Amino acid sequence: MSESIAADGALAPPGADTTEKPDKAPITRLWAYAREHLRLLIIGGALSFAGGLVGLIQPLLAMEVIDSLSASESLRDTLLLLGGVVVVGGILSALGPYLMQIAGQDVVLGVRRRVVGTLVRLEVAEVDRLRPGDLVSRLTSDTNLLRTVASTTVIGGVTDSFMILGGIALMAWLDLILFGTTMAMVVLVVVTMMFILPRIENATRDSQKALGDMGSLLERIFSAFRTVKASSAEEREIAKLDEAATVARDKGVTASLWEALAGVVAWLPVNIAFLMVLGVGGARVASGDMPVGTLIGFLLLLFYMMGPVNGLVASLSQLQVGLAAVKRVEDVAGLEAEDPAAETTATGEGPARVEFEDVTFRYADDLPYVHHGVSFDSSGRGLTAFVGPSGAGKTTVFSLIERFYPATSGTIRIDGRDVDEWPLADLRAMIGYVEQDAPVLDGTLRENLIMAAPDATESEIEDVLKRARLLDLVEKLPDGLASTIGYRGTTLSGGERQRVAIARALLRRPRLLLLDEATSQLDAANEAALKQVMLDAAEETNVLVVAHRLSTVTSADQIVVFDVGRVRAVGSHAELIETDELYRDLAASQLLTAE
Repeated sequence: MSESIAADGALAPPGADTTEKPDKAPITRLWAYAREHLRLLIIGGALSFAGGLVGLIQPLLAMEVIDSLSASESLRDTLLLLGGVVVVGGILSALGPYLMQIAGQDVVLGVRRRVVGTLVRLEVAEVDRLRPGDLVSRLTSDTNLLRTVASTTVIGGVTDSFMILGGIALMAWLDLILFGTTMAMVVLVVVTMMFILPRIENATRDSQKALGDMGSLLERIFSAFRTVKASSAEEREIAKLDEAATVARDKGVTASLWEALAGVVAWLPVNIAFLMVLGVGGARVASGDMPVGTLIGFLLLLFYMMGPVNGLVASLSQLQVGLAAVKRVEDVAGLEAEDPAAETTATGEGPARVEFEDVTFRYADDLPYVHHGVSFDSSGRGLTAFVGPSGAGKTTVFSLIERFYPATSGTIRIDGRDVDEWPLADLRAMIGYVEQDAPVLDGTLRENLIMAAPDATESEIEDVLKRARLLDLVEKLPDGLASTIGYRGTTLSGGERQRVAIARALLRRPRLLLLDEATSQLDAANEAALKQVMLDAAEETNVLVVAHRLSTVTSADQIVVFDVGRVRAVGSHAELIETDELYRDLAASQLLTAE
């Protein structure tokens, strides 16, 4: 499903209201991020501020040098003091930003932890609507933009502001006429920046969104890499990536243009002021209205202030970049996520009973119903199979049991308790689930097996390996259970991945085992073996199976026949052959009617 785009470029689910909603301003969120590390930021900022104050002393000491030269006095003490001021100022100016960078890295770490916690806990419905590549971009690129903004940008901007105010006060003290000439240029800078800064934020947000789009395209390619190559579609996909990269480049150029203009606005008026002060001051010195030392001190002070002015403009520009990043990060934090998993409590013993009562379901308000009043009862120990044409709603039953989606109406009960009343951690702790494509994660074979049962013993692992017919695989892998099986399990065959997924589910010792096409990628021998595994498990727990190959479920205790989102019939294989035309046709197409 494609996602909607809100007015600010944020991702929004289909059918969602994309109008602006009141929320915390980005600057407020930025403060919330930085507040946890305020002590380190204040120390670093104080050191930077002290370094700036020391820098302000240098023009005054330079005036003393000029006056001493004019009076033919010794320069030793003044030069030693000036040298000490330079050294101290340099140390303070280096140590302060270093501490603030540490605080900035801590801010990014905290934000990334928060975003990761949200992403991993996202509701399945949200993940189905969004683009993983863009979400990764928000976690990496956008959070990295916060590092400088949350540390040196804010504190540096405040420090530069005080330096400018201090410099302005000194200028007014030295000469009011030259001070007035300088302030005219300062007003010009302020007015122009008020026009430029909002455009920097908008351009940055567009640039980051373009990078997210490019990441989504790349993730799309890697998720179906073999299909892309088998379809000889490399050039077409490269063209799409190139187009996205070009858009990202153009957006980045636009953002850079506005930042460059901000730099010019900071640099040009100050230099014009420098020339005007030199002209006006020179004329006043020539007429005898002002001593030459005052002019030199004023010019040195103005020259010194170029740094704080440029720094403040850069801080304001970078702040807009950070606010755009905050907005994108907050879009992720605002997505629908499940509650954090709590400690699981005892959920009972023995097989769990499953009841569906007049359940209807659709994925979104603007989509058709998948279930139209589904009712069935799987009362406990045994094997229940769901069969029927593709798209009849069989797999959706498992999604509703796992609470990946809420039912639109009707009631789903586990052990007589409404599924919505179960704590999510307890509900899922009692279930073993094997998805249709049997995914495995990058990592070792052991890590994949114990994902749902981290405390499993070696004997328990060996038992499920034997039951899932995986002992041969473990023996042929170079490091056995410690062998890395690659991204998406690419070093394993489809059947091996399926058996790993089944072993993982069995290792949890579930009260309810859900198998979605668990034998679809197995050969005949392994299918027969896994059929026996299902039957053995059904003697201990409640096993629900979605099956297209009826040969795997002819021994099921009950078979539920689905058709266009409804339960058409329920019975054993023999009963359904006699009573249900659809099931009889499915069985005949697979040469099973003779049984």
